[in-house]
Amino acid sequence: MNTKSRASWRHRLHEIIYEADTKVGKTFDIVLLWVIILSIILVMLESVPSFDAKYHDQLNIAEWIITILFSLEYIARILVVKKPTKYIFSFFGIVDLLSTIPKYLSLILGGSHFLVAVRALRLLRVFRILKLVRYMGEAKLLTRALQASKHKIFVFIFSVVILSVILGTIMYLVEGPEHGFTSIPRSVYWTIVTLTTVGYGDIAPETAQGQFIATLVMIMGYGIIAVPTGIVTSELTAISRESNNTQACPSCMDENHADNAIFCHKCGDRLNEE
Repeated sequence: MNTKSRASWRHRLHEIIYEADTKVGKTFDIVLLWVIILSIILVMLESVPSFDAKYHDQLNIAEWIITILFSLEYIARILVVKKPTKYIFSFFGIVDLLSTIPKYLSLILGGSHFLVAVRALRLLRVFRILKLVRYMGEAKLLTRALQASKHKIFVFIFSVVILSVILGTIMYLVEGPEHGFTSIPRSVYWTIVTLTTVGYGDIAPETAQGQFIATLVMIMGYGIIAVPTGIVTSELTAISRESNNTQACPSCMDENHADNAIFCHKCGDRLNEE
């Protein structure tokens, strides 16, 4: 196989695995999506003692089939990119590895005294649920919106922490240890629980002044919950207006390129090798 045909083969496989704009790519994503969902269902069914006792062999065979499919997918993803380490050490690369290796580790740690460790390792298969995120376009938009608004959200959370410390200190002075507010940290805990409208009820103000402050904290809580939602929504609206496709760069793995883009907007490498 010459260099040109090898590059063409890698490009076609890359288009199938990493992109969803083509018919074959969409089919690949849909099939893999159902396999992931099936694997998660099998993990949950296996945790039911009565079901596992009755269908243990069938579950084991199905799990091996799915594990082999995920292994082939993992190897293929490494082969089609120019810099395999970019994928291997990326978030989804680590998730793909964690969702694949538990079944193989169960063979290595097969001794009776390792049974407890094997049970814990097999639970790592739940990481497959994170693989679902890759195939949800809206999830990618939400991730980008969160990244774009992270500084605003940080400032907002920092302000809420300061407000909680101030209100917690006031409640400690107003209510005091005799009403359950035994320290400032415990009073701050009450403030956060009340501000977030969780309301466990393990501590409650008993004086009229404390109840009045609690009322104000509850009202502020509704407004505070709406602020980060508005920040993320505005960023999400701005990002959704952009025209992007699912084409992934074979060199740096970056996505969200503009339609008809020829070169990667991050590393400058050519997107289409043909």
